[in-house]
Amino acid sequence: MSNTDFVLAVEGLSVSFDGFKAIDSLNLYVDRGELRVVIGPNGAGKTTLLDLICGKTRASEGSIKFRNEEMTRLPEFRRVRKGIGRKFQTPSIYENLSVFQNLEVSFPRGRGVFGALTFRRTSDVLDRVRSVAGEIGLENQLDLEAGLLSHGQKQWLEIGMLLMQEPELLMLDEPIAGMSVREREVTAELLKRICQNRSMIVIEHDMAFVAQIAHKVTVMHQGKILAEGAMEQVQADPRVIDVYLGH
Repeated sequence: MSNTDFVLAVEGLSVSFDGFKAIDSLNLYVDRGELRVVIGPNGAGKTTLLDLICGKTRASEGSIKFRNEEMTRLPEFRRVRKGIGRKFQTPSIYENLSVFQNLEVSFPRGRGVFGALTFRRTSDVLDRVRSVAGEIGLENQLDLEAGLLSHGQKQWLEIGMLLMQEPELLMLDEPIAGMSVREREVTAELLKRICQNRSMIVIEHDMAFVAQIAHKVTVMHQGKILAEGAMEQVQADPRVIDVYLGH
């Protein structure tokens, strides 16, 4: 495939587990600055797709190009350095560190033991922590121990930890699971805001939330893409209603 303006171009992607094709010859193209939401029934392969893009799982075949660079053979940590950030379903924050420290250790230079030992709180780190804390709405909680945050705030902190690395592509797996109605509203605003200078792929089940945030919706079914387009278009698609929305 030739060079494109897509931040992410996935082509002919497949992965099999014990002969079962979890992802089956899938193509997916995400634009710069796009907020894409992936929906579909359980077992459709949504999380596996993110695993393949971030490098947690190796593809059996196909191509994953990020900013026109082939990623398929790169290990997970190299993909992170290239600008792919991934948040899993369960928040992995350092509960006993403050919000500030959680963000600080996520700054790319602070990675690993050696990084932590030689790490100095330089002005660029402080500026970045303050700016990200503002983006995720935790600027007044910087000194608070992360374990004391609400469930929603923990999720936002983890998004902030990814933002510290300035990813160009951010992938979130069910970011509003377990959140209150108010936290969901705040999260919708947060995602719309942080998407202004980066691309995002979000897996979500809550249709009202999807309608609020999605630029474009991809519906997966049995490891393939069943439909793709604007929310209204996808919701009106008979095949989508049959396999997903009708149940």
